Amino acid sequence: MKLCERLRELRQERGLRLKDIAGAAQISVPYLSDLERGRTNPSLETLQSLASTYGITVHDLLEGVEFYGDQTAGALPQGLADLIADPALGAQLTPDWIRTLARIELRGKRPRDKQDWFEIYLHLKRILD
Repeated sequence: MKLCERLRELRQERGLRLKDIAGAAQISVPYLSDLERGRTNPSLETLQSLASTYGITVHDLLEGVEFYGDQTAGALPQGLADLIADPALGAQLTPDWIRTLARIELRGKRPRDKQDWFEIYLHLKRILD
């Protein structure tokens, strides 16, 4: 399932209008419409806001969403999405940490898998906390 489909599904399951969700998530109606049509990718902040609006976690929001080979490829790197989805490891990540990790890139490269992302998180946490 694509992220755009997941977002539309969540809204329609609740019988809500674009206007209702956009207002609660503090985003514009046209932007939410573009997200639901797959015309743009959300930032991590927007994902957090939408998840909060729906009363679910980002993990639940992204459950079943494909990240490679579709329009959501830019939403989250696959390894980071896998880390967030891991019940044991992802539970440690706050929205601030997710935003921080999502920005990590060196010479156009990002960590490859869930374990790489988790190791970077642990190193940064040790230094910054």
